[in-house]
Amino acid sequence: MQDQPNAASLDGLDSPTAMQDLRDQRVVLTHVLTLHPTYLVVPQLVQEIGGGIEEFAEGDALERAVRDLTGLGLLQCPSGLVMPTHAAIRFDALLGG
Repeated sequence: MQDQPNAASLDGLDSPTAMQDLRDQRVVLTHVLTLHPTYLVVPQLVQEIGGGIEEFAEGDALERAVRDLTGLGLLQCPSGLVMPTHAAIRFDALLGG
């Protein structure tokens, strides 16, 4: 069994940076789903999650998470408003959210 690579290494997610990106995505998606049906623009979302963070890198990581989740089809940003897709809402409901 140890000869088989785990799912994270197959997806290239075994690096510390990739793992941090997943954590950031989880935080962003959870926050957006919790707020639903209230929507925020990206800077407001970053401010709310980060609690007024001053470091560019942390804010940039959260913006990257929004971009990545949008690319994966879990978030959408029409007119700059960040909102979950129907698929993300349904998945959240299936998990009991």
